[in-house]
Amino acid sequence: MDTLLKGLRAAAEPTRLRLLALCAHGELTVSELTQILAQSQPRVSRHLKLLAEAGLLDRFQEGTHAFFRLAESGTTAEFARVLVDSIPADDRLLALDLERLEAIKKTRAEAAAAYFRENAARWDKIRSLYVDEAEVERVVIDRLSEQPIDDLLDIGTGTARILELLGDRVQRGVGIDQSREMIAVARANLEAAGLRNCVVRHGDMYQLPWPSAAFDAVTLHLVLHYAEVPADAIAEAARVLRPGGRLVIVDFAPHEVESLRDEHAHRRLGFADDEVEAWYGKAGLATKDITHLKGDPLTVSVWSAGRPAGRAPRSRERLQ
Repeated sequence: MDTLLKGLRAAAEPTRLRLLALCAHGELTVSELTQILAQSQPRVSRHLKLLAEAGLLDRFQEGTHAFFRLAESGTTAEFARVLVDSIPADDRLLALDLERLEAIKKTRAEAAAAYFRENAARWDKIRSLYVDEAEVERVVIDRLSEQPIDDLLDIGTGTARILELLGDRVQRGVGIDQSREMIAVARANLEAAGLRNCVVRHGDMYQLPWPSAAFDAVTLHLVLHYAEVPADAIAEAARVLRPGGRLVIVDFAPHEVESLRDEHAHRRLGFADDEVEAWYGKAGLATKDITHLKGDPLTVSVWSAGRPAGRAPRSRERLQ
């Protein structure tokens, strides 16, 4: 009862109700919300603080920016959605807010496109070295279609391609990446695809900010060759995998394209099957399938493994 009353008190103010409606359409910063509402930043920040404390909004920090979105879980999360859905669709003030929101999203998308243009040559050069990406994606879908997935984690999500590919097959998709530039691109891509069930976060693949057994499936798509300690990255991915869940790694088979070290910061020049299988075993996973897709000169490997249904991952206190 107290929680519900706190939520009611927090939402019972025009500006805060507008903030709830806006945050239901995606993740927004304080400065973006200030721009939309045409109010001072201190005032908007106070409203957001009250809504977050009441459990109506989720807040997460990325460097100097704080992002807000409608609460996804908790006692008041469903109540927050009911409030937003109850706002009349023809409300003039809300319509104006949403117009300004669309302008901000357009600016984001244009910035992301510019970033892609500046870096397209680098990525295209890498992609020209190996098999068609559509073949890789087909195998990933096959490996993850054997059982229903509620929660999916894509580690090193980059442009969020895996989330785009699988977003309509899962209840919740989360991508994590250390590059804030790539996260900006990923957010624009997810918004363009209309995948409101998918989000991206800034974070470290060696210290994932989730408790053990939080996801049904985890993917690392062309990420492991950047890892300083691949075994540790796999162990951390396995930690957040639920019993019966599936881990899928996509990366290169061993190769001799040494230029990838200097020009594209690759730490490792591919991985052998027995090496990845050993890491899986050490992390408490059982190898399920291995697929090799031959390219010129690089071959892409897809290694999938599962956590036995009766075996729980090691527990760890949730990271802050």
